Amino acid sequence: MESRDEQPDAAVTAGRTLDRRAELSEFLRSRRARLKPEDVGLAGFGRQRRVPGLRREELAQLAGVSVAYYTRLEQGNGRNVSAEVLASIARALRLTEAEHAHLTHLAKPKAHKKKPVARQQQVRGALRQLLDTMDGVPAYVVGRRAEILAWNRMAAAVFGDWAQLPPGERNWARLVFLQPDYRDLFVDWQQKAIDVVCALRMDAGCHPDDPRLSALVGELSVKSEEFRRLWATHDVKEKSHGVKQLHHPLVGDLDLHFESFRMTDGSDQSLVTYHAEPGSPSAESLRLLASWGADATRAATR
Repeated sequence: MESRDEQPDAAVTAGRTLDRRAELSEFLRSRRARLKPEDVGLAGFGRQRRVPGLRREELAQLAGVSVAYYTRLEQGNGRNVSAEVLASIARALRLTEAEHAHLTHLAKPKAHKKKPVARQQQVRGALRQLLDTMDGVPAYVVGRRAEILAWNRMAAAVFGDWAQLPPGERNWARLVFLQPDYRDLFVDWQQKAIDVVCALRMDAGCHPDDPRLSALVGELSVKSEEFRRLWATHDVKEKSHGVKQLHHPLVGDLDLHFESFRMTDGSDQSLVTYHAEPGSPSAESLRLLASWGADATRAATR
């Protein structure tokens, strides 16, 4: 059995969380800056623009709110803002569904029960059993903060033997930005990096008071210039399916379709599976990796 769900037991420095008001302010500014007057049907002439994007008064006009009201919101004061107003602003900013949800989380955060800082994320036993029965299908469970909580032997064969890593290192953000091997594994490493940062941004919108997440963002911002740059874009999106191209050190190129299934039990966990087109070279390569299991990574290294 390759499944694991251990997480660090060490306490995190208390009191250090993301500033929700600053997050709201910077997100709105970044979305407004990416729009041009012609994008929303406004004339592009007039006094010279000192900064890119729409002015606050233009955005307020499009959203049907007063300039003073929108200014307060963009300064991080989302108190008493209604869902209808947020929807109008989302339409004016041309937000995607994921961006609209992120804006709502930042402006109208849900009340969360206080939980111990060091509480571990737990994977249900039945879900771990499901992973182990998925022969030939690389699959894993990812939780909050991009933490890899459990996986099967095929996932270890494709992505590396995570059991050999300390629990705190079993994290997609740490792997992608701090482990050179993963730059070689993902053919489009840049897109994988973007996907990871966007997922962390969504997590930050839902849980800005999470000190572990704040510590992770702070560490990666110091250690990785690429992470720092991507984090500053404030981009958010969710990917439930797609194709990943890998260059495996043992079997070479793999084209794998992935599907992500979010758990509906409030655990903030997702089951991610990968498969190849039947009869394709990638399918044959997966069958070869299945015979190696977790030893595939060590064999490739030798």
